[in-house]
Amino acid sequence: MASDRGYLDFILEQLSGLEDITWKAMMGEYILYCRGRIIGGIYDDRFLVKPTKSAQRMMPGAERELPYEGAKEMLLVDNVDNREFLAELISAMTDELPAPKKKLKR
Repeated sequence: MASDRGYLDFILEQLSGLEDITWKAMMGEYILYCRGRIIGGIYDDRFLVKPTKSAQRMMPGAERELPYEGAKEMLLVDNVDNREFLAELISAMTDELPAPKKKLKR
């Protein structure tokens, strides 16, 4: 089942206080980035994030779910109505994630 663009727009609005949030459509779902780093995505109208140490600490009871079959487990963010929490979560996570790889020029 593909995610609804309206849900993506809602999550992006909730994250609008953060700088450099981008997204990419991928086979009916949406990958979310912060400062070029993949933080998670929208899968089947669920906001899932990578299970970084800070995400696990901030959401100790979060359900682990698969974004799609064969993928690694991610954490379900169920507190999507709280903008302050989301901003704090994404900011903390981003510092733990690897920097984007530099593209080779040809």
